[in-house]
Amino acid sequence: MTRSAFRAGTLALLVGAVLATVESAAAQSVEQFYRGRTINFLVASSPGGINDLVARLMSRHLGNHIPGRPTLVVQNLQSAGLVLANRIYASAEKDGTAIAILERGVPQLAIQGEPNARFDPLKMTWLGSVSSYAHDAYVLWVNSTFAAKTVADLKPPSPLVARVGTTGAGATNLVFTLIAKDVLGLNVQNVRGYRGAADAFLAQQRGEIDGQVVGLASVKVGQPALYKANFLHPLIAFARTTRYPDYPDVPTGRELAGTPRAQAILAFAEAPFFMALPVAAPPDLPPDRARALQDGFMAMTRDPAFIEEANRMNLEQSPIDGEAVRSIIAQMGATPKDVIAQFNEIVGIKN
Repeated sequence: MTRSAFRAGTLALLVGAVLATVESAAAQSVEQFYRGRTINFLVASSPGGINDLVARLMSRHLGNHIPGRPTLVVQNLQSAGLVLANRIYASAEKDGTAIAILERGVPQLAIQGEPNARFDPLKMTWLGSVSSYAHDAYVLWVNSTFAAKTVADLKPPSPLVARVGTTGAGATNLVFTLIAKDVLGLNVQNVRGYRGAADAFLAQQRGEIDGQVVGLASVKVGQPALYKANFLHPLIAFARTTRYPDYPDVPTGRELAGTPRAQAILAFAEAPFFMALPVAAPPDLPPDRARALQDGFMAMTRDPAFIEEANRMNLEQSPIDGEAVRSIIAQMGATPKDVIAQFNEIVGIKN
């Protein structure tokens, strides 16, 4: 045999081996693929926040509803939510072994034209959300010792100024702190730099800040002792079309938005809440594995064991599927460009 013939034969064998491996992987059932495997569940927030707590809750139950019963391991990344969205879109494994819980406002950043948003939220593989905020409210809380007791106490010409703690780009606590200041005209000072709600709560207890904007369910889940001790006092309930039943004297953000433009800006800002805790996998997954993750997610939300543990955590449960998440994102994308442009100006995004 000549050397060239030997090389050709060797190349043919290598190509054949690669093709056989690809065909073998493609022929695997979902159950065969996931049996004995680990799914990395990525979280951008620090431990103790609502996204972290919900991811850990899901990690104990979701695998039971995916064929092959894979193990889920939560990984807290020292990065902002936008970085995680870019990672899950472009560089995470696209075989069904990586998922992420995203801060609800992060998918909206791509619609806003945020230059650092390098992902198309409509191409993500959305699993769903355990909450659509049906029984929740996103509240501007102040410490009960703070002098302001109603929204009127923060309106000019009142000299009171609330120091409100916020986190990174895409975080809804930052967005609604800026809306309270620039759309509703309240005396609010934005204090940036906290890694998550848990850190901001510690800062409140130390007296560094006067409050923060955070969900009622997040407080009940993450800070039950502070909630039961009435350490927090509500001033505004965002992401509500009606007042929250437990706080009938607390106005909604929409009540305080006095013009049609302010109403439109607030509607765009509040849209992410209706997919409150979105879970995504990368785009372009094998279709059968994508469907298994999506079906498993919804099966998990109906599992009595999951529901019981979520109830013990005081987690608000009003689940929606991946298609509903995608629909909300599409609706945000249909917002008039001039409304998005003004919203971007408020939150400091330069296109």
